[in-house]
Amino acid sequence: MWVLPLVGYLGLILGFGFLTLAIASGLYYLSELVEEHTVLAKKLLTRMIYAVVVLQLFLWLVDSFPLSLSILSIVSHVVYAQNLRRFPIVKLTDPLFILSCILVLINHYLWFRHFSTPPPRSNYYPYNTSRDYSIPTFTEIASYFGLCVWLVPFALFVSLSAGENVLPSMGSEYATGEGSSFIAPGQEPSGGAAKKANVGLAKAAVDGVRDWLGETGEVMGFWKGDRVKRF
Repeated sequence: MWVLPLVGYLGLILGFGFLTLAIASGLYYLSELVEEHTVLAKKLLTRMIYAVVVLQLFLWLVDSFPLSLSILSIVSHVVYAQNLRRFPIVKLTDPLFILSCILVLINHYLWFRHFSTPPPRSNYYPYNTSRDYSIPTFTEIASYFGLCVWLVPFALFVSLSAGENVLPSMGSEYATGEGSSFIAPGQEPSGGAAKKANVGLAKAAVDGVRDWLGETGEVMGFWKGDRVKRF
């Protein structure tokens, strides 16, 4: 067969493209909801962090999860919660934000290594087809990563904003300090700086990818546009 494999590859590419567009659209929609309901979003994120911490404690007490990794996960979520101090504003150079990004990667690596090396079986038979319940299934591992490792960081990524979506308060470093969108009291930046002030992290990421794809397509001649200068 020659044609059917090509059809399979084409369907795979189209499916991946539609999935990417669906994720991007979902990020945009969630960002819009957070901008409209900031107080509710902060409450949901706070309760979500509490729920993950309680779930981690139950996993340690009931399912005998390793104590060191459980403590790391709980401490990480406490650090994540500190990003809600000035919700939804965040400075990308904030040490807490940088530490949160590092903790996400550390948690993912350590928990992945933990699940990759399951405990040895006590009564092991090479041809035993019965399931060993001491070894978690793929569904259980994926669910744990989705809920206890990636849920809160992803929610923060969608919710936090790299600019001022709310009015700055007096004495706040985000109102008058470095990185603020306000140049001086009573003055606002003009032009593109003012437009870029109200951009969430998720929107900025999606817009960046979209602009890059648009410019790349114009350069390669896939479509016409005004972004590329013609000589």
